[in-house]
Amino acid sequence: MLYAEIIRKKRDGETLSHEEIAEMVAGISSNEASEGQVAAFAMAVLWRGMARDEAAALTLAMRDSGDVFDWSDLPGPAVDKHSTGGVGDNVSLMLAPIVAACGGYVPMISGRGLGHTGGTLDKMDSIPGYTSQPDNALFRKVVAEVGCAVIGQTGNLAPADKRFYGIRDVTATVESVPLITASILSKKLAAGLGSLVMDVKCGNGAFMDNPDRAAELAASSTGVARAAGLPCHALITDMNQPLASAAGNAVEVVNAVEFLTGAHQDVRLREVTLALCAEMLVTAGLAPDRKTGLAAVTQALETGAAAEVFGRMVAGLGGPTDFVENFAGYLAKPQLTRAVAAPTSGHVTRIATREIGLAVVELGGGRRRADDVVNPAVGLTELVDLGVKVEAGDPLAVIHADDTAQADAAEAQVLAAYQIGEAPEVSTPVMQIID
Repeated sequence: MLYAEIIRKKRDGETLSHEEIAEMVAGISSNEASEGQVAAFAMAVLWRGMARDEAAALTLAMRDSGDVFDWSDLPGPAVDKHSTGGVGDNVSLMLAPIVAACGGYVPMISGRGLGHTGGTLDKMDSIPGYTSQPDNALFRKVVAEVGCAVIGQTGNLAPADKRFYGIRDVTATVESVPLITASILSKKLAAGLGSLVMDVKCGNGAFMDNPDRAAELAASSTGVARAAGLPCHALITDMNQPLASAAGNAVEVVNAVEFLTGAHQDVRLREVTLALCAEMLVTAGLAPDRKTGLAAVTQALETGAAAEVFGRMVAGLGGPTDFVENFAGYLAKPQLTRAVAAPTSGHVTRIATREIGLAVVELGGGRRRADDVVNPAVGLTELVDLGVKVEAGDPLAVIHADDTAQADAAEAQVLAAYQIGEAPEVSTPVMQIID
């Protein structure tokens, strides 16, 4: 069939067969479908939508466009989590070792920062020597021996999605829920998972900025995943403020190590992290219910077992063998730090979370262009939460920068992002669980 006929059918609101979807994906992978045709197909899906069965077929076809991992030789279940992206979202760094300490195997294939959101891969790259894109043999070795490995996408993992996403990104079709769902799940299925938990962020720092859109994506993700044979639950979590009190790369690694060792744990971050970990144990069959799962992951964290796993993962992928004990000596440091003083007294009534993320990008901790080099040392720490009472002059955040001009710009952005007034209502960190 001609690609134009497949596009026409979807344009006119018809349901595509599995064969037609597979043919379209093959054309995307092989470059036989032109960029214009791929863009037209994406726009037709954005306009007309996809039935769940169509989205599942698209997901599976993109999964099968490249390598598919098989973890059936492991003595326990392969399970992972995917976040739709936020600010101060370093959950993966703690979650993978916590779940591994509970008997799960977490082959986590993560991405770099996108727009205002931070990327797990950029955070791990701030650890000297850490191999964030190992060959398949080392990836498999570390997962099998340690229980988890946090790495970047391999070159031949769902390559159809890579081309498809690149075209969607420049044709205003990223927002399509079926296409978002297929993009996420094709890579997770290619990673060979036995189960998955989605962390769908909702709020002014998330791509899904309202509860209805977040619920739509969560329901699509769980439904399509099951149709594709992957057990999947979803949590909708609040992103109307940074999740951790740090935003950046090295600073979020510091926050994660302190979390794992118990030196410092942000309250909201702890609630979201442990809820996701518990849900992963349930979906993987390692816990009969959430209460039991929560008890198990809490014990793994508080006994230090998870911190030990994290240290072994870092060492296994080429990082320092004593990183957990001596992280401060290994991570890059900024040229200067500066506290941002609250201009007036009152409660923090609103945080424009996206602007906090963009402040990190402007400092050099993210990318304006795909080929930008990220500075691991810069970022923000000691970010004050929503609802907190401050006096004029109290710090709202601490800037980590490499020059005064960057610090000046970041200070202006932080001050613009924070509003101070009457005490607000604050959303719970975990807003909804969809199973």
